[in-house]
Amino acid sequence: MFERLGRLVVHNPWKVIAGWVLVTVAIVALAPTLSEVTTSDQADFLPADYESMQAGELAEQAFAQTNDASATIVVKRKDSQELTGADQGAIGDLSNAINGANIERVTGAMTGEQFLSPNKKIQLVNVGLEGTGNEPELPDAIKDIREQASGQLNGSDLEYAVTGDVAMFADNADAFDTAFVIVGAATILLIIGLLLVIYRSPIAALLPIVTVGLVSTIAPGLVAWLAQAFNFQVDESVQIIMTIVLYGVGTDYIVFLLFRFRERLRAGDDPKTALITAVARVGEVIASAAAAIVIAFMALLLAVFGAFTSFGPSLSIAVALMAIAAVTLIPAVVSLLGTKVFWPSKSWQRTPKGTTFQRLGKLTGRRPVVVAVASGGVMVALALGMLGFNTTYDQTGQLPSGTESARGLEYMETGFPSGALNPTSVFVKADSGQLNPAALNAYARELQEVPGVGGVRPGPTGVATISEDGTVAKIDLLLDSSPGSNTALDLVDGPLRDAAHDQAPDGATAYVGGMTSAYADIREANTRDLWVIFPVAGLFIAVVLGLLLRSVVAPIYLMVAVVLGFFSTMGATVIAFQGIGDQAGVSFMLPMLVYLFVVAIGTDYNILMIARLREEAKLGHDPRTAADLAVEHGGPSVGAAGVILAGTFASMMLGGISFLVEMGFAVSLGIMIAAFAMSMFLVPSVTALLGHAAWWPGHGDRAATPPPPTAEQRDPAPVG
Repeated sequence: MFERLGRLVVHNPWKVIAGWVLVTVAIVALAPTLSEVTTSDQADFLPADYESMQAGELAEQAFAQTNDASATIVVKRKDSQELTGADQGAIGDLSNAINGANIERVTGAMTGEQFLSPNKKIQLVNVGLEGTGNEPELPDAIKDIREQASGQLNGSDLEYAVTGDVAMFADNADAFDTAFVIVGAATILLIIGLLLVIYRSPIAALLPIVTVGLVSTIAPGLVAWLAQAFNFQVDESVQIIMTIVLYGVGTDYIVFLLFRFRERLRAGDDPKTALITAVARVGEVIASAAAAIVIAFMALLLAVFGAFTSFGPSLSIAVALMAIAAVTLIPAVVSLLGTKVFWPSKSWQRTPKGTTFQRLGKLTGRRPVVVAVASGGVMVALALGMLGFNTTYDQTGQLPSGTESARGLEYMETGFPSGALNPTSVFVKADSGQLNPAALNAYARELQEVPGVGGVRPGPTGVATISEDGTVAKIDLLLDSSPGSNTALDLVDGPLRDAAHDQAPDGATAYVGGMTSAYADIREANTRDLWVIFPVAGLFIAVVLGLLLRSVVAPIYLMVAVVLGFFSTMGATVIAFQGIGDQAGVSFMLPMLVYLFVVAIGTDYNILMIARLREEAKLGHDPRTAADLAVEHGGPSVGAAGVILAGTFASMMLGGISFLVEMGFAVSLGIMIAAFAMSMFLVPSVTALLGHAAWWPGHGDRAATPPPPTAEQRDPAPVG
């Protein structure tokens, strides 16, 4: 099949390229933009049966509470002493000034004694905003609020900081924009630089940038079209993830093709024959690898956490498109260039002697036990780091420090419990009739006694805010710990919910809501998703491998290697950030991101290596010689692809943002483990040890032709 495709593409390159150009023009001109089908609605991320979602729905029904944002002005004395009566009056004047300033998107400001900290050192001004945190007009409102505060408090003994979700978004937008510019530039430069080193050719170095860039132009429109046709949601972060995936797999596929093309040129084939053979050999690998990645991504549809679900169809479409380009567009371009794709290098004309990969191949073939134990042992040792694994949902801790919003959080902690900015709201709904205010106050006091609850925020009347019809009440609890910390999540998911449910007033039902409750539910959903998605994806990827290799045994140890690679990657990350870096945990998104980029994309390298092992075995080589030659010939492409892909992710660590640093470290290390420890050493050595049993019950290693002479047989060493 792929040989016929190779002949068609190589002998009709202009037609293939013209077809791609026409498709690109049509999709760019006619397809909707990705922004038309993206969503950032957090309410879609969890099913309605989770308690935090039920609480949110109740809040909207009873209090007409929307997702409108707010800002908090945190005011303190410059000498950090208690606020005087005059100070409190000045803060009240600030609130009135904001109300009278007619700032666009500001719905009102309020302050008073109920916003004064127990130690009287901090007073808050709460500013309501119209709209959600990702609307571009809201950062402008934050700027105007800060100007009002600066002018109103200038020359006084008071200092302030404006904080809250919108303020943090505004403060960190520039940091993220700068980070993505740095990461994007570093990625392009790194790909070009590494390919220049590998091929010593500017044409080969620019080939992925041009061809993957073309596919990146098509993919968003195609995804948007299909999203409208099949009514699936696309998360707003998909565009960035899709670009990374396309450059990752696209560069891999181009490297696979060019290495095999160069190998056939060195064997004496003319350029067109060499390219047809390369497409025939690598096409099956690319198709199988893309199928494995698509399966891994589509398994995300099984997630209950919507942020993961939305990635599945979009990324699968992008990978499938890139795979088609890899066996059509890229060979067509290379067919036109011929050997000039390696210009000015002449390395394609000769086979190098005594290379590192030749030595590694000989080591693997001669001493497979040592190689298997060493590579597997390193991976197991790193995987032990998972014994200390913790996740964190504290998003503020992932953001840059030194901003005004971060300073505002520091000010608040000197006077209020850590959860003051994002209280945990307990909603009480009467089963029938109206709620009793006295019973609600007693209930609030009982909740305040739960260890970890720092206080209760006063309402307009007492400690509870009661709906107009008297059937629903809201009690805002201030937790002692940061709202996104594991301590807070454990508290809400355990003792607090238990107390809220068990001690609810007679004839009423309680629901715990708020950000911490939502994160507790996300944690539960995330854990469930990991336990469901990983096994299902692994099973179907094993089926793809079984069909490719006509074997039951090989897919089993390949998937064991992939699982070990995942745990060694996560273990090393835990050691680096929790052990050495002394962090409380790693981002809760990290395991799924490692799954997306290391397990899914890293499977490419396993497939390439095992396919080369089978190819060498079919040529009649014994298992150890097949391992030797597979590492010698397949190792350079796996190693080059791994280094390039790992380098692109490592550039994320230049962004200076904690989450990007974690992701860059974990994924780049995971790719290196997958490419070298797993694919280049563990898989060939285990295959050599298993011998013919690796291909049971098929005959994947059955020789079709007598084996060609080895390098030593072709060029025997001189005697004497």
